[in-house]
Amino acid sequence: MFESVATLQAEHDDLQRQLSDPELHGDPARSKRVNRRYAELSRIVAAHTAWQQSVDDLEAARELASEDQAFADEVPALEATVAENEERLRRLLIPRDPDDARDVIMEIKAGEGGAESMLFAADLLRMYLHYAESKGWKTELLERTESDLGGYKDVQIAVKGRSTDPAEGVWAHLKYEGGVHRVQRVPATESQGRIHTSAAGVLVFPEVDEPEEVEISPNDLKIDVFRSSGPGGQSVNTTDSAVRITHLPTGIVVSMQNEKSQLQNREAGMRVLRARILAKQQEELDAEASAARRSQIRTVDRSERIRTYNFPENRIADHRTGYKAYNLDQVMDGALEPIIQSAITADEESRLAALGGDA
Repeated sequence: MFESVATLQAEHDDLQRQLSDPELHGDPARSKRVNRRYAELSRIVAAHTAWQQSVDDLEAARELASEDQAFADEVPALEATVAENEERLRRLLIPRDPDDARDVIMEIKAGEGGAESMLFAADLLRMYLHYAESKGWKTELLERTESDLGGYKDVQIAVKGRSTDPAEGVWAHLKYEGGVHRVQRVPATESQGRIHTSAAGVLVFPEVDEPEEVEISPNDLKIDVFRSSGPGGQSVNTTDSAVRITHLPTGIVVSMQNEKSQLQNREAGMRVLRARILAKQQEELDAEASAARRSQIRTVDRSERIRTYNFPENRIADHRTGYKAYNLDQVMDGALEPIIQSAITADEESRLAALGGDA
């Protein structure tokens, strides 16, 4: 059992040697990759050590049980420890999403429901900002299109983590948020107190670490500039600072007008464009991958309704995992961790089932 750990241990030892080499730190991109992989393998090595120690303790207790009742009494607890450590190690050996340690770019778009949907998009943004703050992540507003009532037609943010450990990565947590989020509540614009149902869409992309990761030829870009506009379409800038970038091979279009400088908007637009191209490449690879490697929770279908926020009942429900709780007020203040953990657990279980339970 767990024969692959020996190979991973050897890789871990090699990475440890690399980290002690001063030349590594002169190459930031390579240093980041090595640190991420080392952090991932360190968890596996530590879990394997704990499992092996518990196995040894159990064997010793069984050998001495016939001579000393105290050792016989310890056997059930040691058996439970072995099983617990074995399950933890098995889950750590599930092939991990290679993007888990990446930062993300998140886009929230108003959908069905008009003005109420735009207000809900603003509520979702606030929820994610509070969640990021609770995790110690940094956020950056890249682009927004505001509505007349204070909501958002569309808003994009970058979320940056602080750990090199893939298990603590931003993408490892937020990748499950992509899809349609449905809200049921009495809108602020409703005069008769009737409950309405509306929705907003969330897109999440892993951010490219280095521009060289995604090769984009200047000849493949069509760049248009125009004047920024505010809510209702009124002009808020007298210069052509807004930028629209079209990637001709894929047809991906990115528009940026949040910054006053055309250069800043272009740089932000290229960040989003690279992330979308990377996501498209990964989706194509996922489509070709075996069922064992494809996530059953993070679907490629961005039109899927993943969650319902029922305000009258203070209820939050995730339709993929079956998670349900009556603390919606806390969730909207950023208490997302239990919901996200339910998605992580469900994804691990589906991958284990696809692998036949073999580590």
